Amino acid sequence: MLMFLRRQRVRLRRTYEDYPRSFWILVLTTFIDSLGGFLLFPFMALYITQKFGVGMTEVGFLFGLFSISDMIGGLVGGALTDRIGRKSIVVFGLVTSALIALILGVIGTFELFAVAVLVVGIFASMGGPARQSMVADLLPEERRAEGFGILRVTFNVSATVAPAVAGLLAARSYLLLFVTDAVISLVTAVMVVAMLPETRPALHMGVERESVLSTFRGYFTVLRDSVFVMFGAICMLMALVYMQINTTMGVYLRDVHGISTQGYGYLLSANAIMVVLLQFSFTRRVKKIPPFLAMALGTALYAIGFGAFGFMTTYAMFLWAMVVITIGEMVVAPISQALVARMAPEDMRGRYNAVFGFTWVVPGIVGPLLAGLVMDNLDPRWVWYAAGLIGLVAALGFVGMHRRVPQATPAPREAAV
Repeated sequence: MLMFLRRQRVRLRRTYEDYPRSFWILVLTTFIDSLGGFLLFPFMALYITQKFGVGMTEVGFLFGLFSISDMIGGLVGGALTDRIGRKSIVVFGLVTSALIALILGVIGTFELFAVAVLVVGIFASMGGPARQSMVADLLPEERRAEGFGILRVTFNVSATVAPAVAGLLAARSYLLLFVTDAVISLVTAVMVVAMLPETRPALHMGVERESVLSTFRGYFTVLRDSVFVMFGAICMLMALVYMQINTTMGVYLRDVHGISTQGYGYLLSANAIMVVLLQFSFTRRVKKIPPFLAMALGTALYAIGFGAFGFMTTYAMFLWAMVVITIGEMVVAPISQALVARMAPEDMRGRYNAVFGFTWVVPGIVGPLLAGLVMDNLDPRWVWYAAGLIGLVAALGFVGMHRRVPQATPAPREAAV
């Protein structure tokens, strides 16, 4: 046992030394910020139905509204990330979303809550493309998949702790969740200002800086990248399946199978614990597989795991399904981000990451609303049957991409207008 611990310590030290200090600062600040997100977001559907006395159709509408605001914030944040830098956009998003989160916790009507969600979604999403671009800025291509894997581990360390703590806080007062999330975001903003350097690559000699208008016109360049657009479209189907874990699953387990909020929190924690313990070794093995085939494998596991929720009835079975889903997640998450980094030209990473964010925005608009309509008007199990079928279609799409585009390459850079 002692020898095993020594080997693990040596392995951890080598891993730490393989990456620059700025990357580990990014990892640390991401960990702290994600604590607040996991305290709040997974329990949002439960809070809304209890606070405002509405059904899942209204919840689906609200999540769709949030996705629209996420789209707007991501587009603005992606362009500004490429134009003025990564660090300032991350800080601005953290501070503004923290202040508005406090307002969310005290709003008393569903209509005002919907307006506040729209605003907070814009500011909260602005820093996403900047963070993802920082990983590509700081790491060489051969280390990016592992780097995104490390970020996933950090993300899920917070998810291991936060849902269980959130369940206890929510049992006393949901307001505590909003306040804690805001405080954590402000603390993270201070740390980013003090510790994290700017990582945006400097302009090459002879290259003029883009105008503001040209920066936003750059999105047309992204959309003309047919391989990237095809990849994003298939990822939308995959995201339509996965997002049910944080929107529909908790209410489904509570209303159909009588599983408590705490039980749902334990499922999320199990997901996070697996990622913490296994993500890094999974990434090192999976990166040897052609990337689109790896995406197909992970998405097929999504189809099996989520589809199983429509057939299973006991908590142990739901736990098994979550294990399958998590294995798929450990395959898909770092590979998809590494593919985006590989496809994006150096000076357009923010905009490529922003457009890739659409793979969650569009499902975020459509998915919860359709799932809510099904749960309120039909057999709720059809949500999971449909998730299984959509997941299989997406997996076949990635197999098709492997046959057509075996190696993803950076898009050609067009001259600034």
